[in-house]
Amino acid sequence: MRQKDAERTNVVEKPQVLTASDLKKFKVVNDRGEDLGKIEELAIDLVSGRVAYIVASFEDKLFAIPWHAAKISHHDRKFILTISKDVLKDAPGFDKDNWPNWADPNWADHVSGYYRATIY
Repeated sequence: MRQKDAERTNVVEKPQVLTASDLKKFKVVNDRGEDLGKIEELAIDLVSGRVAYIVASFEDKLFAIPWHAAKISHHDRKFILTISKDVLKDAPGFDKDNWPNWADPNWADHVSGYYRATIY
């Protein structure tokens, strides 16, 4: 549907591409609407060119959340996870001065398994 057609029918099309700065403005919530923090960074796989992880902050801790573990609600500007606050609190996290080794396959398996997400 072209832009003029969308304007006439009041249909909001799902974007296929967003900038990193746009995505960093999205909130992180769970499927119950509870606030789970905000996006701090996006981790990009340089080989595939895909987003590998959403780096979110929640209660003074950073979390690498696999891209496939979240659903995007583009019209609400939210990443939606199907986990509770308590599950996120216990998730593998890190502080701003001690980031993980993204290339470590054991770390990637552990994080993906925690969120029950496929490895990108």
